[in-house]
Amino acid sequence: MELLVSFIVCFIAGIGAGLGTGFAGMSAAAAISPLLITFLGMPAYEAVGIALASDVLASAVSAYTYGKNKNLDVKNGLVMMVTVLLFTMVGSWVSSLVPSTTMGNFSVFMTMILGVKFIVKPVMTTKESMEALDAGKRIVRSILCGMLIGFICGFVGAGGGMMMLLVLTTVLGYELKTAVGTSVFVMAFTAFTGAISHFAIGGMPNLWCLAVCVLSTLLWARIAARIANKANPLTLNRVVGVVLVVIGVAVLGVNLLS
Repeated sequence: MELLVSFIVCFIAGIGAGLGTGFAGMSAAAAISPLLITFLGMPAYEAVGIALASDVLASAVSAYTYGKNKNLDVKNGLVMMVTVLLFTMVGSWVSSLVPSTTMGNFSVFMTMILGVKFIVKPVMTTKESMEALDAGKRIVRSILCGMLIGFICGFVGAGGGMMMLLVLTTVLGYELKTAVGTSVFVMAFTAFTGAISHFAIGGMPNLWCLAVCVLSTLLWARIAARIANKANPLTLNRVVGVVLVVIGVAVLGVNLLS
């Protein structure tokens, strides 16, 4: 019975994470971490490690799909990636020193706030405005923003991918689909670094939960990415926003009742 419950929770977590990743470059931890922490009683550090590991293949397959549809900027994404990778390891180390309850509450809070943002204020940047920013300024901003994003991704995972999406669209002027494609491209490497750091520091997680989360997230990310490249930006924003808010409210409700 316990194995069945774990499967159901992990599969549902993978659905939320996969849809979020494929539609808007969301870090899998925004969906997976709160559910594993709340419904399975898993230590937050272990849950984040599983979420980051789930992010690797899901982000990679999403990036491939966006790249096939010419919605991926590899050149500028590499600049941000280096900084993000370095600070992901720093964030992972810091998170090992923080109480589990703090990390779990932060995950739930970030999930709800990001969901509301995408519903209320969708990202509607165009490709024309994306090309208007000076290349030099874009590099400097990529480095500074990459430091913050990498630390957050390593610290708790939640918000890393979504913050990258916000940075690419608002600070660096990317249009939505190119921003999502570039975001998942960077997140594939960031998540890999974060997962390795978590496993090296905290040891291997529950392998059953890891396998189910990875496969479920990969499946739904593939489906979402294919749909996203054919959908309009407003629909993408609304769908991801609703998914995040529903997950956040559900987890918060369980926390209040427990």
